[in-house]
Formats: sequence, structure tokens, C-alpha cells
Amino acid sequence: MKHLISLSDWTSEEIVEVLDLADRLKYENKNRIAHNHYLRGKTLGMIFSKSSTRTRVSFEVGIHQLGGYALYLNASDIQLGRGETIHDTARTLSRYLDGIMIRTYKQKDVEDLAAYGDIPVINGLTDELHPCQILADLMTIREKKGKLKGLKLCYVGDGNNVAHSLMIGCAKTGVDISVATPEEYTCMDKYVNIAKQIALETGSRVEILTNPKDAVKDADIVYTDTWVSMGMENEKEKRVKVFAPYQVNRELFSLAKPDAIFMHCLPAYRGYEVTEDVIDGPNSVVFDEAENRLHAQKAVMVKLMADYA
Repeated sequence: MKHLISLSDWTSEEIVEVLDLADRLKYENKNRIAHNHYLRGKTLGMIFSKSSTRTRVSFEVGIHQLGGYALYLNASDIQLGRGETIHDTARTLSRYLDGIMIRTYKQKDVEDLAAYGDIPVINGLTDELHPCQILADLMTIREKKGKLKGLKLCYVGDGNNVAHSLMIGCAKTGVDISVATPEEYTCMDKYVNIAKQIALETGSRVEILTNPKDAVKDADIVYTDTWVSMGMENEKEKRVKVFAPYQVNRELFSLAKPDAIFMHCLPAYRGYEVTEDVIDGPNSVVFDEAENRLHAQKAVMVKLMADYA
């Protein structure tokens, strides 16, 4: 476990190990027990090509609580991949930092930073994957349901980076997942195939559907995301029309199990992908999920950046 590029690179045991540590760090946080300063003297460089609320705040607060320091690096300031090659950037930053978190567009940029540098690289989000979010999601599901294996998660909406990482994370931990998207916005075959191969090994199930009602039926968790991700604003009018049948409203949510929970990685656009009565309803856990970004990411940083056993 040297980097967090994709959850497909981690074993099921490594994922559970990080979730267990995240639970412990959250317990300490809630009970005002000071964390061991696992990252005392360590510096995390945070490269942002895409703006963020939860990612920046959770990483910055998290490493501070662990005794380290976060350095914000705007991608345009360091000319990532423009004035200087990623190869040279990675080698240079490895001389200054103890780890890099990058939130960017191209998956290959993250992979290249990891390949050419000598320090841990954490994928804070790309157009293809969002592993940090899914670790927080799995933490939240286990917190609310008491287990992972044998549950059914339904994802409804755009076949995007969150859907890709959800498929992989669920398959790795034995959660069945049904993904319902419009045909023209389905998940990338590459990640569907990776998830299905993992599912064969763990005994879970990965379903790719177009009918949201079929996907939601008897689900333990119903999950959605924005229909218009950052950089796609010019497609908003078209997307709103195409995705309208995929809105998670009270009628669709009622097809899940009575004790199903609702999840959303946020930010949410109320009245579009989800109605207010669902996201603000008694089954919604979206703010617990958002909080758990802090604890899950602290666990990732400890595992990757500290000499921790």
C-alpha cells in the first residue's frame, strides 16, 4: 500500500484495515481524545486543478489533527504538465514533501505523479475515479448497517467517477451494487470490467442497468450524484432532460428496503438529482457521510505517510 490511485490497487484486507483505523480516529475525535501525532513533521502537498469544499477542508484539518502540515498548491501556480513535465514536477516535489494529494481532471496525471515521484500520492478526484469519497462511503455504510458484505447498494444517475469507484469499492468489500444510468451516460467499460472481475473473487454482484426502478428494488443503500459535474456546465440543459427519470424522489426511494439509507457525495442540487424530502428525510445520512471524509482521509494519510503498524 504505497499510493491511493484506485481502490482496485488495494486488497480487500487493506481497505478494511483503513476503515478500522478511520473508526478509531473518529472515536478519538468524538471523545476529545488527542490523536497520536502520527504525522508530526510531515507535509502534504495538495494540488488542486478542480476547486473543492470537502476535499480541501478535510485533508487540511485532518493532517493538522495528526500533527502535520498541509500546503495548498494551485495547479496553475506550479504549471503542472505545462511549463514543466509531470515527471520533473514529481521528482522535485519528492524532495520537499512527504506526500501529495491531487484533485485534477486526467487520471493519467495522478498515475504519472505516482510513477515518477518517490512519495505517496493520493487521488483526491479525477474525471474517472474518486477513491477517497468511496472510503468515506464504505465507512458510513458499515457505521449505519453494522456490516458491508451482503448488502445491496443502488447507484442512480450519471456513470461518472463516483460510480466507477463505488463499483470497485463495493466489489472489494462484498457489497452487491446495481448501477442505473441512461444508455448514453453509462459507466466506462474499463471500470465495469474491473469491478466485475473483483466481484467474481469476493462473491459480490455488479449489475449495470438502465431502469432505475429495477436497480433500487430492495436496496439497502440508495446513492446518487450530481447530473452536471464540474466542467460539464454547457451540457446542463440536455442532461437535466435526459436524467429526469433518474431523480431520487420519495416514489423511487420507496422501492428500496424500509430501512434503506440515502447517500450523496455532495454538493447536491436539490430538485434535480434528489428531492428535498429525501435528502432531508429521516433515512438520509449525507452529512454523516460528509463528516466521514475527514476520518477516512486521516486514516489514508496515516497508512501512506507515517511509519504505522
